[in-house]
Amino acid sequence: MSELRFTLLSDGPSDRALIPILTWLLQEHTFDRAIQSEWADLRRLPEKPRSLAERIVRSVELFPCDLLFVHRDAERETLENRVTEIRRAVHEATNAGIVVPAICVVPVRMQEAWLLFDELAIRRSSGNPNGSEVLEIPPLSHLEHLPDPKEILYQLLRKASGLRGRRLIRFQVRSYAPQVSEFIEDFSSLRALPAFRAVESELNTLVSQQHWDS
Repeated sequence: MSELRFTLLSDGPSDRALIPILTWLLQEHTFDRAIQSEWADLRRLPEKPRSLAERIVRSVELFPCDLLFVHRDAERETLENRVTEIRRAVHEATNAGIVVPAICVVPVRMQEAWLLFDELAIRRSSGNPNGSEVLEIPPLSHLEHLPDPKEILYQLLRKASGLRGRRLIRFQVRSYAPQVSEFIEDFSSLRALPAFRAVESELNTLVSQQHWDS
């Protein structure tokens, strides 16, 4: 079994939640390969790269890989604008000598939207998998229109925890939220979202070009 290494360059540490999703996608489209992942942690560098192109260069230098995923949340920008921004930065990094293929990962509006479809995963991440609290999970068709998916995920985790009073106040929801994706085995439901389909389409093309599917 051959190995395929990818590095995720993301907006922040909580976006490591994307790694199980990207691993699943690669497993869906590659053949008989061991997928190894790294998150590009650039926070402790003495001289932090400022531009996205500089961050791409440093990520590949410090975390060598066969494939780089470059993540930016869409937030208030359009998907197209964010993709253009990433591709421009990748082009600059290529001119600087970085030749690793890169895939744009742009959830709309933020990566937490991709964690809001699996109720059981949210319950497990909350530490209360058998809880009976009613969770109002947004319909898939609404996920890319939610103004603040992160806050909705936080609210769902707090409610799913079943905690009250001081115990709820001490509940570290920021620590639990990124774990949700680790409890999801099948991300195929996300194919209902245009932004997710865009990532999968770009990845599928690259896998074919690199012959990672054979």
